[in-house]
Amino acid sequence: MPKYHSIVKHTLIILFITIAASQLAAQVPKVAYGTIQQIEKFQSKYVDPRNVDVWLPPGYSDEKKYAVLYMHDGLSLFDSTITWNKQEWGVDETMGKLLAEKRIEDCIVIGIWNNGAKRHPEYFPQKPFYSLTPEEQQKILAIGRDRGTPLLGDGPLSDNYLKFMVTELKPYIDSHFSTLRDRSHTFVAGSSMGGLISMYAICEYPDVFGGAACLSTHWPGTFSVDDKPVSDAFLAYLKAHVPSHKNHKIYFDHGTATLDAEYKPYQLQADAIMKAAGYTGRNWISREYQGADHSENSWRKRLDVPLIFLLGK
Repeated sequence: MPKYHSIVKHTLIILFITIAASQLAAQVPKVAYGTIQQIEKFQSKYVDPRNVDVWLPPGYSDEKKYAVLYMHDGLSLFDSTITWNKQEWGVDETMGKLLAEKRIEDCIVIGIWNNGAKRHPEYFPQKPFYSLTPEEQQKILAIGRDRGTPLLGDGPLSDNYLKFMVTELKPYIDSHFSTLRDRSHTFVAGSSMGGLISMYAICEYPDVFGGAACLSTHWPGTFSVDDKPVSDAFLAYLKAHVPSHKNHKIYFDHGTATLDAEYKPYQLQADAIMKAAGYTGRNWISREYQGADHSENSWRKRLDVPLIFLLGK
């Protein structure tokens, strides 16, 4: 079926990302603005060790308090010379520019590296998965098994991934850096599967995260033509667990090229859920970017929008 060509094509790309990430040696990203402090192989009782990059803005001082933005796929955020596809989000450049222009509040960024082959299981929302029928679950678990690389392994690991973020990583960051620890200054962001886990994070931990930016959210969840039960489960979960519009901000977007071309029908359903939950332009954005594809280069071009939305003064 031609409309699913980009999904099939991107199956190979996503699998390559996970393999490439697992093979990269620890490297500290070089940044144009601010500094990086890398926590190498952060230990956890919930997930496998992974590197965590802490970006500190120019002039960082213990005399000030900073909001905190947690971002997934941390390796791809700052330095294209160490990424698998030689692309990056340009987080340091965009943050540095917006801070210099005083358009956003003081903030540090926590770049959490993905865990190679376990990226998809860790970013796949777990409770929606187990709301599926046993037959639907087994069908998803079989994806890629014939090639020796099952997409979800033995099943989603996202609940433990979020426990790692909330009960281990956040306390460490708050105790080692000068942060504002409350919900209104704690945010989460990611793209593709990282968009899904960001949505899941703010729904699962509404008392921890005050805002989420979900770029190019991969609503299909898998890369199969039979993915509708999965997207339906994600959307049903969002409807049942979307946090209060009174004290949360949520950003969604998608492009219209490559894999992003498949997202609009799902996003329109998510938008209807947000409206029904009382969200308005004050606390929710959903945008379509004509011609934008599924890549770090595209997310870099529009990163200022969610940053200003979440962190704007």
